[in-house]
Amino acid sequence: MSRTMAVIQPRLVTGGVKSHHTRKLGGQSLLERVVRRVTDCERLERVAVVISNRPEDEAVFDLVPRDVAVYVSDRRDPLARVCDAIEHFRPTAVISVPADQPCIDPVFVDRLINTASENPTCDYISYSSRDGQPAILSPLGVFAEWCRASALVTANRDAKLPEERQEVTRYLYSHPDQFRLRLIPVPAELDRDDLRLTVTHEEDWDHLHTIYDALGPEGFEWRQIADLLHRHPAVRERMAHLNREFATR
Repeated sequence: MSRTMAVIQPRLVTGGVKSHHTRKLGGQSLLERVVRRVTDCERLERVAVVISNRPEDEAVFDLVPRDVAVYVSDRRDPLARVCDAIEHFRPTAVISVPADQPCIDPVFVDRLINTASENPTCDYISYSSRDGQPAILSPLGVFAEWCRASALVTANRDAKLPEERQEVTRYLYSHPDQFRLRLIPVPAELDRDDLRLTVTHEEDWDHLHTIYDALGPEGFEWRQIADLLHRHPAVRERMAHLNREFATR
């Protein structure tokens, strides 16, 4: 039986600068909103927030709902820490969820798990933009990645480059000769250059508030967001500008 665990790895302080994860939206921290969006998935067995043993990460315990596990790892980098969590929880598959995506859609996560059930030989499953690249490289901010747990363990053993260790899944999708990949096309309504739902910069936070004020706490389904932004070209223009200015990974 497949046991799929979602892993979220927030960093509350990066390069001496506090992240957006502690900021509030509708009474919830950004991190709690990400966690709750993921716990709405129907096909997951477990959700875990994985953090380092650095003192600055301890505040995560105050931001994560008590029914969700927080796992503290002393490993040196995100890839090693997720594999430490794999050793502890023993899932057969992992959904890697970026912690800066409060608009992540549970429907897309469940589809990954369904696709994995239909393609039992795959090691990595995610979504692809029209350029053929994994959508996780884009700033769309609604997608996650499915990974076979054993494939991540192999990546942890073999990955040497810093970016391969900091970005948990990079080694998998960068080595199609070693791993079996499957990419699902992004819906056309989202596959565009003027959408940005990841929250990494101050103006992203402003756009998130605009969406929340218009749609409310239960209105974060991707079609509702796409329709809202279709009716607000000025917001999309700013999002397009940010996409050109900033790289997300």
